[in-house]
This record gives sequence, C-alpha cells and structure tokens, in this order.
Amino acid sequence: MRALRRPVMAAILTLATVLGFVRPATAAGPVSWKVCPEDEQVQCGVMRVPADWGDPYGPTIELQMARRQATDPARRIGVLIVNPGGPGGSAVNMALDGELFTPELRRRFDIIGLDPRGVGRSAPVLCSQALVDAKPSPLVPDEAAFRALAEYNRKLAADCTARSGPVVEHADTGSVVRDVEALRVALGEPRISILGASYGSLIGELYGETYPGTLRAVVLDSVMDHSVDVDTFLAQETAAVQDSFNEFVKWCARDARCVLRGQDIPRLWGTLMARAAAGTLEDPYDPPAKLGVWELISAAFSAFYDPQWFSFAHYLQDAAQPAAAAGRRGRDVPPIDLTPNSFPAVFCGDWALPVGDFTAYRRRLDVLAALAPQVRASPLALSAAAGCVGWPVPPASPQRVLSPAKLPMLLVNALHDPATGHAWARQVAAQLGPNARLLTYQGWGHIAYSHSPCVKTAVERYLIDLTLPAAGASCPAVEPEPFGVG
Repeated sequence: MRALRRPVMAAILTLATVLGFVRPATAAGPVSWKVCPEDEQVQCGVMRVPADWGDPYGPTIELQMARRQATDPARRIGVLIVNPGGPGGSAVNMALDGELFTPELRRRFDIIGLDPRGVGRSAPVLCSQALVDAKPSPLVPDEAAFRALAEYNRKLAADCTARSGPVVEHADTGSVVRDVEALRVALGEPRISILGASYGSLIGELYGETYPGTLRAVVLDSVMDHSVDVDTFLAQETAAVQDSFNEFVKWCARDARCVLRGQDIPRLWGTLMARAAAGTLEDPYDPPAKLGVWELISAAFSAFYDPQWFSFAHYLQDAAQPAAAAGRRGRDVPPIDLTPNSFPAVFCGDWALPVGDFTAYRRRLDVLAALAPQVRASPLALSAAAGCVGWPVPPASPQRVLSPAKLPMLLVNALHDPATGHAWARQVAAQLGPNARLLTYQGWGHIAYSHSPCVKTAVERYLIDLTLPAAGASCPAVEPEPFGVG
C-alpha cells in the first residue's frame, strides 16, 4: 500500500491541477518581498519550488533572491537575472552590490540575483567543516590513496545530505534553469534577460536552449563549455592556468614594482615545488604549517583570478624567505562546525567526468604535467574530476553540445583567463552559431565585465539596445594595479 500511495496521490493531484483545484507547481506561487536588511533600496524575496522537478508534488525547498528595481520606471526594459558563478557564488550578494552594474543598467532593469539551489541563502548545501577540511589532495600517489579518495567523496555526500536534505541530489544546473523559469512566471514577465558570469554562464546557455521564447537577451561572461569530455576538460583547463603563469612571468619582467623582477621565476617556482613535495615548505603566513604541492598550485591559481600579481610575487618571495613574512601573518580563525560546500553537489550533478581506475587516473595526471610543467594541473578542473570519483549521485545534466542559438547572444572572455580559457568561449560560440558574437578582452583574469570598461560598455549596449559588437571585436588589455600587498 505504501508503495502505491505516492503514485496514486500524484495522479489525484495531477487531475486536480487539470480541473483547476490545485495551482501547478511550475508556477511556484508569488514571490514574497520585503526590504533587505543590508540595503533598504533592495528587496529580498522568497519563493518555494520542488526539491526535485521530476516530483513536483514532493518536498520543496526555499529559494532566496534580491531585487534592485529599475530607478527609471518609465524607461524600464524588464528583468535582468544575474549570477556570478562559482559554483557557490551568491547572486543575492551580486545584486546587493549596486556599484557592480553601470548606472544605465540600474536605471533600465530590475536586477535580480537568485541564489541557485544549494548556494548562498537558497537551501544551502552545508557539510561538516572538519570533514571538508580533511579533503585529500587530488594528486593521489598510489592506488590506496585513490580508493580513499572515492570513500571520502561517498562519506562527504552522505554527511552533506544528512545536514542539507534532498537539495544535494538536485543541485544541477538543469534544475536551476527550471527555478529561473518558475521565477519568470511568478513575476509575470513575458521575457527576461540573463547576465551569467563564469559558472553562471551555464545557466544562460541552458536557459536559452530550454526556453528560447521567453529569453530577451543573454550575456555569457567567462564561458563554460559544457560539451567537452573529461580529457578535453582537464587539458584545456590546465592549459589556461599554465598560460596565466606564463603571463605572470612576463608581467614581472616588465613591471619594476614586481618584487621578483630580475629573478628566474620558473626556477624559483621549481625550487618551491620541490620543497613542497618534500614536505619542507613552510606556509609563510601560517607557520609552522607546511604547504604541499597542491596548496602551492592552488595559491597560484587563486592569484591569477584578478589577477593579484603584485601580492603573489610577495607570496613567493615570502615562501622562499619565511622570516620576511612575519609582519604579514594572519590570525587564528576559530573552528566552525558547518560550512557551505555546494561545489561537489553542483559539479557532479552537471558533469560526467569518468577518470577510470587509479592507473588511468595517474596517466591523466602525467599527461597534464607534461602539458603544463609549472602548474601541473588546473586546481578547479582536477578538484571537480577528483571530487566526483565515488560520488553516489549520477549527473542529472551531463554535458552535451548546445543547439544553435535562436536569438543574438553576447559572449565575452579574457584572452588569458585561468578558469574559463578563451578556447571554451570560441568553442561555445561555434556551437551557438551565427547568432552568437564573441567579444575578446585582450587582458588577464576571470570575469571580463569587472576588468574592462570597454567590455562593460559593450555589455550595456547589447542589453539595452540588443546591438552586438562587430564580428571579431576585442577590448584592449588593462594592466593590473597593486592591491592586497603588505
């Protein structure tokens, strides 16, 4: 009887919906708005949606959002849904940051940041801080460590699910796209525009493919290529990080403010990597803790995002001469019981990344090390692939080639992006076809919109007038300025 109860109830509810007694779950009901405590000029909203869109009458989760309403209502164009990527970045915080968007965009659009399911304020995936901190390095040395990696991932999935509920199994971007459509319906908007950055570009790609008739415009900034197989994924991501390392070396040779200027940086890096592999490299800002190879590679990857070249040069200098770092050491951080950790749930829900057994995995690591002799591997890509080894939930939205775009789309990407390489933007533009236009920022770092006034102007013009840049257009590089040093 219990086995029959849910199908019978679902059938009854479906009939009731058809007869008009029950509102369809896809509408998700009206959004409940109130003033955001962080900014009285922004409204915070709440909406409930099914945890599993395949079971619309099952358990629900609460999604939260922030809306910065158009300041010129008479000239309002509509709604602009924004997302900063990650996966794990808060779109609510993005909407709250009013200075991020141009004054004209703020005048013409209701800017809405919807935290994706599992992220930020929307039914966040929470896990044991101690367990997350115990994450093994993806650079596993032997078969026993590879088996331990798989067992760790299974244990992490169980822990996160016990603390967070069904959202862990349904954090894929396909479900997020359904959430965005439910929000559009709830707002009563005939069409919406989307600005998706980094991993948020995948929301724009899949929404445009699934709901082309309700999309007015979409900007994909720092583009995810959701068609590549595991080896292409790892290789192209790793090549992007190595390119950023090479650009850092070139910058240090031309900028007199680099504290390593005149030194052989690849040689210095090689020395630090050897010390890290031997377990003798001290963390310059957290002694006597040691830095392993994975931690050193990850520090470089993080520095290339902005890029933070000035502070990264100081970091390498301090790692080589730890006594000089005493004035820059941080304070102890008190332990926390739980921590947000949506990355594996989202990535493993979106990507099929089979790496095989340990022998095949080790072979892949060797290929990456030969491709990128300094950085060895992309921390983002390898974290994703290693994090899905043994993950118990199969991907709900695995990668596939995109259908040609049915409306003009604007893609922007830095030429030297460590996280979403320029190759991905070119590949996605080819998949989307003649309606897609790629604007290249000739500089460095991740998220071109935040680095280039030229890119901002092009994005604003497209979103407001639907005017695309000329084919092959580019924006000049902007040299980074020092910050975060000392």
